[in-house]
Amino acid sequence: MCIGTPVQIIESGEFSALCRGRNGSERVNMMLIGQQPEGTWLLTFLGSAREVISEQDAATINRALDGVAAIMRGETEVDVERYFPDIGAASAPPAAGV
Repeated sequence: MCIGTPVQIIESGEFSALCRGRNGSERVNMMLIGQQPEGTWLLTFLGSAREVISEQDAATINRALDGVAAIMRGETEVDVERYFPDIGAASAPPAAGV
């Protein structure tokens, strides 16, 4: 399984950017998406920026990653609605008469 992680650019460069994310600071390869301004949120995988994302999407992804981490730690009382609120909405049956 491939899991992308959100990071925010704190120092932009032509081919790489210094970013801050859930695992601290890291230098990210920007060659797939090009130079972006400081403050931009990115979805990264294996040290490379894959796409520009919104701050809201970054928060949603980080919340889901927190949920996965809780499950991996063996927590038995994981609040699925808290970590994955969009799953409930996507799997809810359509309203009657729609």
